[in-house]
Amino acid sequence: MNILILGSGGRESAFAWKLAQSPKCDKLFIAPGNAGTGQYGTNINIGVNDFEGIKQAVLSNNIDLVLVGPEEPLVRGVHDFFLNDEQLKNIPVIGPQREGAQLEGSKDFSKQFMTRHHIPAAASQTFTADTLQEGLAYLPTIGLPIVLKADGLAAGKGVLICPTLAEAEQELKEMLTEAKFGAASSKVVIEKFLSGIELSVFVLTDGDNYKILPSAKDYKRIGEGDTGLNTGGMGSVSPVPFADAAFIKKVEDRIIIPTINGLKQEGIPYKGFIFIGLMNVGGDPYMIEYNCRMGDPETESVLPRIEADLVDLLLGVANGNLNQVDFAVSDKVAATVVCVAGGYPGEYLKNKAISGIENVRGSHVFQAGTTQSGEDILATGGRVLMVTALRDNMFDALQQATADASRIYYDGCYFRKDIGFDLI
Repeated sequence: MNILILGSGGRESAFAWKLAQSPKCDKLFIAPGNAGTGQYGTNINIGVNDFEGIKQAVLSNNIDLVLVGPEEPLVRGVHDFFLNDEQLKNIPVIGPQREGAQLEGSKDFSKQFMTRHHIPAAASQTFTADTLQEGLAYLPTIGLPIVLKADGLAAGKGVLICPTLAEAEQELKEMLTEAKFGAASSKVVIEKFLSGIELSVFVLTDGDNYKILPSAKDYKRIGEGDTGLNTGGMGSVSPVPFADAAFIKKVEDRIIIPTINGLKQEGIPYKGFIFIGLMNVGGDPYMIEYNCRMGDPETESVLPRIEADLVDLLLGVANGNLNQVDFAVSDKVAATVVCVAGGYPGEYLKNKAISGIENVRGSHVFQAGTTQSGEDILATGGRVLMVTALRDNMFDALQQATADASRIYYDGCYFRKDIGFDLI
């Protein structure tokens, strides 16, 4: 069968790598892809939100299944676009329709969903510019630090943790009255801060059945020791040592099952991945957020541990018989180190030639912010490369991935050397 992946990041590189291994995948296309995805399939220069362009690519390349990587086309309704088109409606799309994608597209929607279905989460309330004064009055009631979340998509930058009441008041005013995050902060969720250890659990569902994928932990801060500005993710590890069978059973009983059942009860069809962002608070899982897709860079650590044909899993979602698909997870540990551009996450260096990928010995390199220019591969994005090692234990995996990241060079290349150290 012919498969199209939408997206261009490290997550999509990992999907392409995994799908290309399947004997059931005849031709693989990635739109728009990057300099690395071309080794697994054919890149098509179409943006993920160009639905008409995607339609033409699907029809001209006889695509049998579409896997959506990033959140924006899902929130904008790419799945609905297929279902409403006579020529596309029978082509399976892996990723929820617009309504289901609101689990990520609207923090307010997701918090209300959690409340309706008794899913453990931090106390919160939502405010708009019209209710700013009520919001300011609510701030002192939930303790410090205070979490502010822009309701809509803000490219991973819409969450603020304010250590003081004065800062929270100022930020809330800027978000609601000065559109600090554009339309995304026309509503703001004020949330109680949860103290614990973050992790992510990933679920693949056909709407009725589900598979729990490996757990992972990512590292957002740019600086070692988890310091500095937030990024899209500087690395990840899988599995998370404290997420043992007993903890995952709590996640399944208290969060996954109520989520799947809640979607069904509300008549919200959902075929795709659910990213469950959690906080482990004293051994109990609490919801932080949903995403309607796989995480990045967590995908690069999760997929190498899945011992199953990814095409079979995706077809199980499409056909509604995911429960009948064989699925196993490796006992090995995967560690991913992200190489970023100099200056990231602020203004960063671009169009720098990359060398040394061929020197990587014991890891796999998933490209992200890269472009092919003649014989050269150029670093064009903020997050450039993801280096993933799979080993028998976490120390060896981290050591291998870090050593291999150091074999790659481009002007301004930076990566954290302490990914996963907090778990060893």
